[in-house]
Amino acid sequence: MKVTLGTLKDKGDDLVAFLEPRVGTKPSLSGGEIEIEDEEVKEGVKPRHVKTYIKRFLYMNGVRKKYRVFVAGKELTIQEIELGEKEEEEKKKAAEKPEEAPVEEAKPEEPEAPAEEPTKEEPAKEKPKKAARKPRPKKKKEADDN
Repeated sequence: MKVTLGTLKDKGDDLVAFLEPRVGTKPSLSGGEIEIEDEEVKEGVKPRHVKTYIKRFLYMNGVRKKYRVFVAGKELTIQEIELGEKEEEEKKKAAEKPEEAPVEEAKPEEPEAPAEEPTKEEPAKEKPKKAARKPRPKKKKEADDN
């Protein structure tokens, strides 16, 4: 089995250490690839399982959203997701919004908020009262003790 790391080369040693107890053998790291010998792998461990292990490793390192893992036969590829220009702009805007929110609250709109106190009419509108239910008539017993 072969795992191509792509831009994740710097975390290759950590990934090898993470996979070793799960796969049952020590994978060999060479350049940007990890080789796992098929004969030494635990029984029942398939490339799909290794994909799950790699995804768990990425999640634990906080980079799961930046990478995808592809399986083609016995070859796995870890590929970085490239964001388009629009997605990058949206990310930047999302990062800026929390900073802008406190600034907007400091505007003179605040004095208006106390002026909008609830009036006497509003509580009646909030929750209409339900009509009282009439009690049901009791059922007559079929066998009377007369």
